[in-house]
Parts: sequence; structure tokens; C-alpha cells
Amino acid sequence: MKIIIRLLVTSVLVMIISHLMKGVIVDEFMSALTVAVVLALLNLFVKPILVVLTLPVTIFTLGFFYLVINAAMILVCDHFIDGFKVSTFWTAMLFSIILSLSQSIVFKLTNND
Repeated sequence: MKIIIRLLVTSVLVMIISHLMKGVIVDEFMSALTVAVVLALLNLFVKPILVVLTLPVTIFTLGFFYLVINAAMILVCDHFIDGFKVSTFWTAMLFSIILSLSQSIVFKLTNND
């Protein structure tokens, strides 16, 4: 049940952020829900591999390369989901930062780990 709530909250946040940001377009709520599911799957399976492979760069940049990995995950979602468009890499990076911060705030306020 927690997973479903987290996916719904993430999809609502994706919709809200897409309305606030100029370079991010989400066609409908089902596209936002698909983005939430694909991001969850990418973060579960692909992101750990990328983090391990880029560990020296991440350490050298004091962890800032992790933001590049997050932006890459957003761009992969853009590639696979038809109703989700991100204009540039920098827009994807800003979108991932805002999404991560807003998820942290919402889940902290609702005490949903």
C-alpha cells in the first residue's frame, strides 16, 4: 500500500512541477503515473549500477555527479514515455532536484518513509 501511495504522490508532484517549469511537458495524469513507475524501476535497477560504475567521479566531485545521474534518469524517462517531454539536460537536472526535494518534504510531513 505504501508503494502505491508513494507512486501517486510522485505522479502528482510530477504534474505540479511540469506546470511550474517551462521545459517540462506532461500530457496527462497517466503519463505522470507512468513517469513515477518508470523512475521507481530505474532507481531500483539501473541507478545502483551507474552509481557503482561512476564512484570515482562521484567521489572526485564530492557527490555532485550524483545530480548528473539523476538527470540522466529523467532523460531516460523522456525517451521511453510518449506523454513526457524534457527540453534540455539542464532542465532535467533542475526537474530532478525539485522533484527530489519536494518528495522529501512531502514524505517527511506525512511521516511516510
